[in-house]
Amino acid sequence: MAAATSTATGSSGAGTLSEGIMKKIILSYTYVAIWIFLSFTVIVYNKYILDPKLYNFPFPISLTMIHMLFCSTLAFVLVRLLRLVDLPAAMSRSLYLRSVVPIGALYSLSLWLSNSAYIYLSVSFIQMLKALMPVAVYSIGVSLRKEQFRSNTMMNMVSISLGVAIAAYGEARFDVWGVGLQLGAVAFEATRLVLIQVLLSSKGINLNPITSLYYVAPCCFLFLSVPWLLVELPVLREKSSFHVDFLVFGTNSFCAFALNLAVFLLVGKTSALTMNVAGVVKDWLLIAFSWSVIKDTVTTVNLIGYVLAFLGVAYYNHAKLQAMKAKEAQKSKAGEVDEEAAKLLEEREGETGAKRLESQD
Repeated sequence: MAAATSTATGSSGAGTLSEGIMKKIILSYTYVAIWIFLSFTVIVYNKYILDPKLYNFPFPISLTMIHMLFCSTLAFVLVRLLRLVDLPAAMSRSLYLRSVVPIGALYSLSLWLSNSAYIYLSVSFIQMLKALMPVAVYSIGVSLRKEQFRSNTMMNMVSISLGVAIAAYGEARFDVWGVGLQLGAVAFEATRLVLIQVLLSSKGINLNPITSLYYVAPCCFLFLSVPWLLVELPVLREKSSFHVDFLVFGTNSFCAFALNLAVFLLVGKTSALTMNVAGVVKDWLLIAFSWSVIKDTVTTVNLIGYVLAFLGVAYYNHAKLQAMKAKEAQKSKAGEVDEEAAKLLEEREGETGAKRLESQD
């Protein structure tokens, strides 16, 4: 009877354990699905607004400034009024000017150029060009001595670049200016990611997406206002028919802000690697959507090149994961050695104390 009771209790515990694991798995997949959906929505929505053949609002600086103003306002409400997110105590005015402002300048340039590329290139081809991000991050990291140069990693970067070059060769709507804009966006974004490590993480300041928007979005707005006054404002004044569509721009800005919240949830509840894998899935979905719904031309050479680049990115993520595991294992091993050394020291001190007492007796 007792055995039956213990068996029943054990099976109940196992059932509870498996139920808890299932909940975690379902939650993780839910976060991934939300992030993919919002990232997908923002990209397609931006393309719809900026493309002259669709909504016909070819003003990428204006659109980016609307996003930054919206995100700045909501971030201020969440941080200062609702106090849902804590600000880092180490952030001072001098650190803000020396670290956050340069990052904000790079982010504004990255957003401006990437949004501008949607006017000239297809969604599918832009996703293929974005596969160069690991190449840019690694190259800039090596040049700033944040990454160690390894020949096998560089060969992997060459394979990714070759895949993107093949995809570009097979692009039906190739536009030199559009490609230049997207490559510039990748370069600025990669520099921003490396500088976050150099200027902030090295000083012990880690910003989540909400605090990042709180600090960076106002900077972006101010930086973008300069080219906006010189480039887009005169054109907008000439277009007397232009009026602000609050529904379109409001929902678009809200999606952009919600995407930042989704990044916070995805990385916080899973891992950065999960986000990278989800990003690959999102890219393939966008390519399929671009081909089937928007009717962008995706050639066989396009796909061959992107598959080659995709394999290179997948190998890079795998190598980074293995390196992280090895580092964690080394840390835990070092911790065990320290514990053993502390125990030996305690034992020796105990023996020394006992000998002293014996000599006194």
